[in-house]
Amino acid sequence: MAQTYKLFCMGNPLLDVQVRNGDALLKKYDLKANDAILAEEKHMAIYDEIVNYPVTYVAGGASQNAARGAAYVLPPHSVVYTGCVGNDALADQLRAANTREGLREVYLVKEGEKTGACAVILTGHDRSLVTTLRAAEKFDTSHLSSPSVAPLVQGASVFYVEGFFLTHGVDAVLELSKHASENSKVFVLNLSAPFIPQFFGDQLKKVLPYCDIIIGNESEAQEYAKAVMKVDTTDLGAIAKGIAAYEKRNSRPRVVIITHGPESTILVSSEDPDNAKFYSVKPIPGEQIEDTNGAGDAFAGGFLGAYVAGKSLDECVEVGHKMGAMCVQLVGPQFRWPKVNVM
Repeated sequence: MAQTYKLFCMGNPLLDVQVRNGDALLKKYDLKANDAILAEEKHMAIYDEIVNYPVTYVAGGASQNAARGAAYVLPPHSVVYTGCVGNDALADQLRAANTREGLREVYLVKEGEKTGACAVILTGHDRSLVTTLRAAEKFDTSHLSSPSVAPLVQGASVFYVEGFFLTHGVDAVLELSKHASENSKVFVLNLSAPFIPQFFGDQLKKVLPYCDIIIGNESEAQEYAKAVMKVDTTDLGAIAKGIAAYEKRNSRPRVVIITHGPESTILVSSEDPDNAKFYSVKPIPGEQIEDTNGAGDAFAGGFLGAYVAGKSLDECVEVGHKMGAMCVQLVGPQFRWPKVNVM
């Protein structure tokens, strides 16, 4: 059974608590309308306050969202996900969502810890994410070599990790990325948020040499340019070329994909860095956009699913676009049921 799981994902399992028309919360907690941050002490009261609003609970965590997206695209028993949770009702909700969408989880469960949560403040089409990791940052690298997980690592051919995991788990990311590099497997990293290259650049630079595919959006790419490339530019093609050129430990070409909301997605390969590819995005009418939270994860999930299925990079991007479009028309990082064929 373990050998059938081709895609292995690792990240921070979180339960999203979403509230609409959250302008007052943005102002009170000094938040930006379209941002993703780790909660500081000044933000902690938001998790008690937000439940006084009409809220929606959605299974979250960037890598877990992408894993569920890939599982949606692929046949059963294709995708497995790991991360750390508490032994609580929040973790049970995450398990139920994963089961519903065909994703197998092999959580590390920490007794006495609470499962991580993310306050999602929606204002118009913008979303502000405020995350408290709780159990998620208690992940032990040894879990990857445990009897229940090691066969899944050995059997997988593609690995995916969110950049958020670098805030606490760089050793585990290095273990997976080195395993992929040394065994002719593919390692995919998502930059995840502007603060990752900005404040966790050292951890990012440790992992970059083992990354075969890197996914990010325009704000993450621009912050990468400032923090790693030491240039201040909005030229996404040039940034993608710079990311593709970063040192690499194996001979596989590095592919960099930068999404830009409704603007064109850019793809650059280190094999031909001067010829960036631009993929137009079919616009979704504003009145059909329900919630942009998770759209980037949905794109990553669609891309990964198509990639594992053996599709071309062009086809992978288009499947990512379809999954992203589906996601923004629903509340939170979810997908339509019954399943829609996107490949």
